Amino acid sequence: MKHLVITIARHFGSGGRTVGMMLAKELGINCYDREILRMASDASGINETLFEKADERLKSNLFRISSKVYKGQLITPDKGDFASNDNLFNYQAKIIKELAETESCIIVGRCADFVLKDNPEITRIYVYADEQFCLDRSKEFLGMYDDDKEVLRHIEKTDKFRGDYYKYYTGKNWDDARNYDLCLNSGVLGFEKTVEEIKAYLKVRFGEDVLDNIK
Repeated sequence: MKHLVITIARHFGSGGRTVGMMLAKELGINCYDREILRMASDASGINETLFEKADERLKSNLFRISSKVYKGQLITPDKGDFASNDNLFNYQAKIIKELAETESCIIVGRCADFVLKDNPEITRIYVYADEQFCLDRSKEFLGMYDDDKEVLRHIEKTDKFRGDYYKYYTGKNWDDARNYDLCLNSGVLGFEKTVEEIKAYLKVRFGEDVLDNIK
């Protein structure tokens, strides 16, 4: 194995990012999430604010019209749609591919499982949890919300953004277990056990010494 690369798709409030950070710390590797936006901005010269506005969300009218399954192309600066949402995705995908090629790491969200689909050694994880778990956890870091219904609306809206975004750029359903190697319920397992289950899977798939030989 050249590098150990793990992608994590996650429901809002399930703690997928937290799991990724915990796992990265234990393995001694980097976990990339919103850092990819800055890196894509640096690589393209496009203002980072544009990447932030388009981050894992899609204008609903675009989604209804068609999809734009990612095929790896970049739009050049001389084109009028250089700073389009599609090219913002292309540059994020470029960064994701470069990270997977150069280091062992964990990549959270941003259709990374699909972007890296041609790499047979990528481990694709999906983290989810029941509504109550996501609600309780979301209330911890969404301090602006006091009403449970309001928090649930925020969760549903965010997950819809992520699902539509994933469908538009991959042609697949975000919550389809067939897209992933391992699906874990963090609400049942808890974060520490979820991390342990991922490590156990890696050992089964790549060998008992895989975690001792990370480059």
